[in-house]
Amino acid sequence: MARWCYRHRLVVLLLWVGALFGLGFSASTAGTNYANVFSLPDTDSKSAYDLMEKAFPNTSGDTDTVVWKVDDGSVRDQAVRDRIRPVLDDIAKMPGVGAVTGPYDARGAAQVSRDGTIAYAEVTFVKRANEVPKELVQDVVDTAQKAERAGLQVELGGQAIQRVQEPPQGLSEGVGIVAAAIVLFLAFGSFFAMTLPIAIAVFGVGTGLFATQLLSHTTDVPDIAPLLASLIGLGVGIDYALFIVTRHRRGIQRGLDPEEAAVTALNTSGRAVLFAGGTVCIALAGMLVTQLRFLDGVVIGTSLTVVLSVLAATTLLPALLGLLGPRVLSRRQRRRLAAQGPEPEGASGLAARWSTAVEKRPRRTVALALVLMAVLAVPVLSLRLGATDQGNDDASTTTRKAYDLLAEGFGPGFNGPLQVVTEGGETSALVKGLQDTPGVARVAALPPAHGVTVIQVVPTTSPQSVETDRLIDRLRDDVIPSAGAQAHVGGVTAVSKDFSTVTGDRLPLFIATIIGLGFLLLLVAFRSLVVPLTAALMNLIAAAASFGVLVAIFQWGWGLELLGLGKEGPINAFLPVIMLSLLFGLSMDYQVFLVSRMHEEWVHTRDNARAVRVGLAETSRVINSAALIMVCVFMAFVLSGDSGAAMAGVGLAAAVALDAFILRTALVPAAMHLLGDSNWWLPKGLEKRLPHLAVEPKEEAAPSPAARGAGGPASAVHGFVRTADGEPVAGAAVTLMSAGGRQLDRVESLADGSYIVSVPAPGTYLLATTAPTYGSRARHVDVGQGPLVYDVELVEGEVDAVN
Repeated sequence: MARWCYRHRLVVLLLWVGALFGLGFSASTAGTNYANVFSLPDTDSKSAYDLMEKAFPNTSGDTDTVVWKVDDGSVRDQAVRDRIRPVLDDIAKMPGVGAVTGPYDARGAAQVSRDGTIAYAEVTFVKRANEVPKELVQDVVDTAQKAERAGLQVELGGQAIQRVQEPPQGLSEGVGIVAAAIVLFLAFGSFFAMTLPIAIAVFGVGTGLFATQLLSHTTDVPDIAPLLASLIGLGVGIDYALFIVTRHRRGIQRGLDPEEAAVTALNTSGRAVLFAGGTVCIALAGMLVTQLRFLDGVVIGTSLTVVLSVLAATTLLPALLGLLGPRVLSRRQRRRLAAQGPEPEGASGLAARWSTAVEKRPRRTVALALVLMAVLAVPVLSLRLGATDQGNDDASTTTRKAYDLLAEGFGPGFNGPLQVVTEGGETSALVKGLQDTPGVARVAALPPAHGVTVIQVVPTTSPQSVETDRLIDRLRDDVIPSAGAQAHVGGVTAVSKDFSTVTGDRLPLFIATIIGLGFLLLLVAFRSLVVPLTAALMNLIAAAASFGVLVAIFQWGWGLELLGLGKEGPINAFLPVIMLSLLFGLSMDYQVFLVSRMHEEWVHTRDNARAVRVGLAETSRVINSAALIMVCVFMAFVLSGDSGAAMAGVGLAAAVALDAFILRTALVPAAMHLLGDSNWWLPKGLEKRLPHLAVEPKEEAAPSPAARGAGGPASAVHGFVRTADGEPVAGAAVTLMSAGGRQLDRVESLADGSYIVSVPAPGTYLLATTAPTYGSRARHVDVGQGPLVYDVELVEGEVDAVN
């Protein structure tokens, strides 16, 4: 497929351009129909919601507030009335506004604070917050704030108001792409090579978002789904293309023509991309086991974007590589290739030195990495799930100011009142019991409607307070049963508490599901029990440390002001499920790219130390570059204006940084050095039963007996293994392999450094040499009809790779 896409590059490019613009035109014509559906069956708040819907079926429009405060006098003063009344009347006349209920109406006395300095009016739109045109909301904001003067402060709060405060759509994505482009240019040193991963990400995310927008008309997709889809799509799209382009450039630098380099890159790194994309989708699908309908649309949007990003990386990318040809290298690299010829196969520089250092000190590396991750994970012990509200907005926003004014004038609990809903029966005893309950500031029973009575209960504490959670439990467990009533506690605060409880109860099953699925995938791919067990353990360590960072920032408030992320509060209840899905998927990506290279070397040489050393040396630089790109993309979502996306962005940025820079490049290889050959252990009985799913290309078959001839080996390779100073190296392992990596002969050099290996037939073979105190070297050798003399020079710290 890679060769076909390379040779028919214009056709492939036109198909992708047509798909992007076609989906974009269809999506813009159809519009959006995102819906935040919180379905919590068998919960008390859901029962309360059902009764309220029965009593008040026509209250679907969003209700926002206009709040004002005077420095001197009272809001009832005539001068204040004369400024506020005309503004409220103008807002009420706007098309799309259903009603405005103010404190100067007949029933508005309760909308003035006790000291008379703060009042509010309720603005009810005819549509839900996400359906109200931003132009209308902005007109409401501008009109209300015209009433401001010295000594009179006017602020607005509510879901619709919050939407117009968000930064321009696409700002976070744009900043993330620019940051990724800078990292890519520094990594590649080539403008054309830099544009390839960006182009793949744009096509993958673009088609994914347009397709998700169209699907929102057929199923419930929450409005946060496209934001999370673009977050994960940009990250994986750029990273997947980066892995393939890096392998392609390496192939050209080692003498392959551009077409063969592209085919080889797709046949190696491309396979790993397919496998990694599958693991991400499986991790995302793990959210379905929570049975939270709100997350179903998130799974659809993010998985679809990942699938299209993988498709773009494996079809569009080889076409673009064909268009660029050798220009995928920088001018300096092309000049060096023309002047000096192909580069030798091997890894050198910082990556090789780090790989050697990890091999020499595995115990110290494991200990330091574990201590660091444990320290970062400590805050997770105080994790508290809940829901953010406008009290967590930045202090400069009008929604935060309105929230604080309402809390100041009417009490902290005013921003999150509870609704005690009962159907039929006498409610006086229940009202009296609620009024006598500690932690309740005010109780107001609304007139019955359709046999349903709603009693509004205002707590003395804020919606995010632990005391408010305890009050809800007290009402449900003691107060309502004591009054002999059949009632349910609802409202936004109660829904948030129930959602947190349900999520926390189902989290262990969710974690077990995605870890189990990941274990099975790695088991089949790498034919090992230890590798997937190590990966599962590392994923749990990464999750604990990243959530520790999240708690320290968003719950404890460390660095919130520096990041401009408002006020501390509980962690969004839905975030652990979403973040763990993305984290486990991305962690599996890095595990696959790292271990697949190690497994490739292990299959070729059966030398665990060499396999781990070469795998780390060859992949650590690209994994770190990929992680740095993801960190930039995720951190850019702090600018999204959405607190949930900002939390996810910071949490995932921390998780990816810890996973790539500490776990995959230090802890995992160090642990694999300590485990030795047991890394690749698999019981024979299990080996026979497992299906074959190869991440690496299929090996070549061994030479047939006929090819070997009746007289034994056709020839031999012999020579000496020496150091750069000419000193003999005794005990060096010399392995002869077929071009496909099958081991044909293996010997150890003698005291004088001499060796001899048998060759079955004339042809091209791979000769790999390694010694414990020295480096390693692997070279292709061409053997004719007679013996070949080949001396090997080992250099300390050098890591050669088998390719």
